[in-house]
Amino acid sequence: MAKPAQKAKGAGSGKAEAEGKLVCDNKKARFAYEVLDTVEAGLVLRGTEVKVMRQGKMSLDESHARVIDGEVFLVGANIAEYSHGNIRNHEPKRRRKCLLHAREIRRLQEKTNVKGLTLVPLRVYFGARGFAKVTLGVCRGRKTHDKRAHLRDKQAKRELRDT
Repeated sequence: MAKPAQKAKGAGSGKAEAEGKLVCDNKKARFAYEVLDTVEAGLVLRGTEVKVMRQGKMSLDESHARVIDGEVFLVGANIAEYSHGNIRNHEPKRRRKCLLHAREIRRLQEKTNVKGLTLVPLRVYFGARGFAKVTLGVCRGRKTHDKRAHLRDKQAKRELRDT
């Protein structure tokens, strides 16, 4: 008698499993900015930062990314101090290097040199292989009337979907 086929461990469907564990989502950025383009980058972290991120104690409020000397850095992201850390505990708001290919960095630098565009972290998560990733968006700031129009459109779509 043949055994029934079994699913591989961890196999399944769903966006969350394919992308890993979400650590932090920057909802304010999608409201305050119009996202023109996105790019995924790895993050260079210290051990205590990874432990705190796995606990979900991270904030992307008031953070942005910047190209400095041909490298991309995440500036202003707050990762809380590790409670069981020692004297070598990390600094909560230090600059963290983002890992990108050189051609991607050049492309981002060209786009952010345009007046009014900036790099904003949209979300941080652990990928399928367990590495910390950040999704950076090339964004343009919205004016107040644009924000109101965006909310009206969103509400209209919600009402159409519900009826």
